[in-house]
Amino acid sequence: MKREKLAILGSTGSIGVQTLDIVRENPERFEVVTLTAHRNWEQLAQQAREFDADSVVIADEQYYPSLKEALADSDIKVFAGEESVEAAVCNSQVDTVVNALVGYAGMIPTVRAIEHGKKVALANKESLVVAGDMIMPLALERKVPILPIDSEHSAIFQCLMGEQSPLRRLIITCSGGAFRDFPREALDDVTPAQALKHPLWSMGAKITIDSATLVNKGFEVIEAHHLFGVGAEKISVILHPEAIVHSLVEFEDGALKAQLGTPDMHMPISLALLFPERAVRPSERFNFADHPTLSFREVDRVKYPALDIAYDCLRRRGTAACTMNGANEVAVAAFLAGKCRYTDIVKTIEYALDKSQFVAKPTLDDYAANNAESRALAREFLKL
Repeated sequence: MKREKLAILGSTGSIGVQTLDIVRENPERFEVVTLTAHRNWEQLAQQAREFDADSVVIADEQYYPSLKEALADSDIKVFAGEESVEAAVCNSQVDTVVNALVGYAGMIPTVRAIEHGKKVALANKESLVVAGDMIMPLALERKVPILPIDSEHSAIFQCLMGEQSPLRRLIITCSGGAFRDFPREALDDVTPAQALKHPLWSMGAKITIDSATLVNKGFEVIEAHHLFGVGAEKISVILHPEAIVHSLVEFEDGALKAQLGTPDMHMPISLALLFPERAVRPSERFNFADHPTLSFREVDRVKYPALDIAYDCLRRRGTAACTMNGANEVAVAAFLAGKCRYTDIVKTIEYALDKSQFVAKPTLDDYAANNAESRALAREFLKL
């Protein structure tokens, strides 16, 4: 069997590391061609040696000398900069691009991968949040599959397998994040350390904060719209503290299909890589006795205003979600650095959406300009 050749963008992050676990478990199926990281050059060098990568890219160019020196005694080619990340996905050797980059930085590599006919295993939700109206038609035109790695979208994808009838509703579950059990009035004074203590999932800092604010869940609503062609009015969000039901699909006859499993990203990653097959993971066994109760409740829309903001961005289309994303990235970084309050994150998003120039049918250049503007507005609001 010919091995599938992978480019893994963001290989040192949580999703990237778990993707390499799947590669490690299936050496006869996969070959690593390229690995990229933002600044973690030491781990990137270790990964490149273990998986005998052809090349590596460090996006932050200041770490290029260190990475180059670390791999000097090998044949591994070393590159640096955002343009080199884009070039990595265009490599003729690559069959599949695993995009595990965080934020807006992952959008252009997704576009380039599709333009060059690569299968995309997508964990970078911002690609579709920002530019889904451009990316999905492009993927259809180039006949490029986009397979979701997000556990919620993977769940929906699995629930829709084999179905011929129209659906009534997509139901996206959410855990509620670190502050699920905090009263609204306590949120002004919470700390980054508290926000990073997700009750169930082990993820990177940015997405953990987004899970606390439910910005992440709002983005998943937008992503679900683009992946499955379902309008905002047919996408619901329900709070499910145990995070065992990863999402559901409701059909017109009233039937509900759900995908269940432990809170572990290895399963959706392996499905995206191996589809239409499933991985053999003998250690993965679900014990119902460990989870005797599954509970559900409505989301408190006052406590989590970001969710309705995301729905509004989806209805507005254009550059609205790009603005929301750019402002959120700046505000989350400021909160993690202790430069603003947790509740300032949503206020920053609202300020940017109110002040930014809206473009109804944006080009890539329009997205870039809007991204820059939204970040500048966020810094203005936060006085950074």
